[in-house]
Amino acid sequence: MLRSRRLEVVLALEKRREQAALDVMTGAREHFQGQQQRLEELRGYQADYRAQMRVSQQGVVSVSQLQGWQAFIAQLDQVIEQQEHQVRQAQERFDAARRGWQEAYERRRGMDRHIEACRIQEQRERDSREQKQADEASGRAHARRRQS
Repeated sequence: MLRSRRLEVVLALEKRREQAALDVMTGAREHFQGQQQRLEELRGYQADYRAQMRVSQQGVVSVSQLQGWQAFIAQLDQVIEQQEHQVRQAQERFDAARRGWQEAYERRRGMDRHIEACRIQEQRERDSREQKQADEASGRAHARRRQS
């Protein structure tokens, strides 16, 4: 069996690894985007709440109501900080998954190139054998003609 054909098994394995890495990267990207979206929603909610609070403060506001708003804003700030941490972690996981896919992609491409080089070499060897056989056949025919 030709070397290039034997290497096709390795290439198939590399393709599966590349696809698995791509699936992991896609999942990590979707998770990261979801975390980013949640952060933006929290920030939007916070901005809306602050705006409502400012409008409400134009009138008479009790101290307890003001303290309640401030406590809620502080809790919201904490939730946003936690979500920012989640976004950073999701970004790191996505970056790692992307590097994993890039490595798998490069291994698969390297195997493609190696197999192509093997095929070229095998074709050269076939061409050389065929040329040698043709030369030998021609030599035998020439020798027979001279003997006749």
